[in-house]
Amino acid sequence: MPNSPMSFFWYELMTTDLDAAEAFYTDVVGWKAQPFDGAPGMPRYIVMNVGERGVAGLMTQPDEVRKMAMPPAWAGYIHTRDVDASTKSLKEAGGTVHREPDDIPGVGRFAVVADPQGAVFNFLQPIGPDQPPVPATTPGHIGWHELYTTDWRAAFDFYAGQFGWTKGDAMDMGPMGTYQLFVAGGEPVGGMMNKPEQVPVPVWQFYFNVPAIDAAAKRVTDNGGKILMGPMEVPGGGWIVMCTDPQGAHFALTAPVR
Repeated sequence: MPNSPMSFFWYELMTTDLDAAEAFYTDVVGWKAQPFDGAPGMPRYIVMNVGERGVAGLMTQPDEVRKMAMPPAWAGYIHTRDVDASTKSLKEAGGTVHREPDDIPGVGRFAVVADPQGAVFNFLQPIGPDQPPVPATTPGHIGWHELYTTDWRAAFDFYAGQFGWTKGDAMDMGPMGTYQLFVAGGEPVGGMMNKPEQVPVPVWQFYFNVPAIDAAAKRVTDNGGKILMGPMEVPGGGWIVMCTDPQGAHFALTAPVR
């Protein structure tokens, strides 16, 4: 188990229309877009900022992803201080390595992996000092991480063993089963549950913080996105809405009760 919990700290959208995605999320979430000046020959990359701090990135799907007919999707990056060791440990614990560790010039070293149930995420060993934490409810930041899987108990054991996550409260969702909160850094940062039938494969979903849920939901539909569920109030004093952007990528929004 790691000395301190490892958690998600960067989020990335691979999409089929980069300009449209930039306009959509800028309006819906309130992010400020900034082109990333990477190494010569690197694909165009847009950093989405809250104030002066980057929280997410947007890029066009690489050719190999488009050839696989994969839909646009958000992915999360888990922080590691040694991506090669983390990737090796994940593989030994039954995970899958989709892309072996490689360098991103000026950014760090990354790998694309999946847990034993198949949910994909990335590792990143960034260059430079760590950024200070921000309150989980800060507008524009990611306020919740949700795993839909085929066996949440096995999934939890995997993430606990690899990243030091611990159990929070467990909620009885009736026919939908148990919703298990997980803790990293002293506070609950997400939950996991067995996926419903309409979710085809295990997947991570990320919730972006907005000040008010109804206004944000309207911005989604006004900009060509779709509402899949909600707005609805959830235990703990918050509102959520689940959405897709105009290119089909799934995401969710969360806001405090007012």
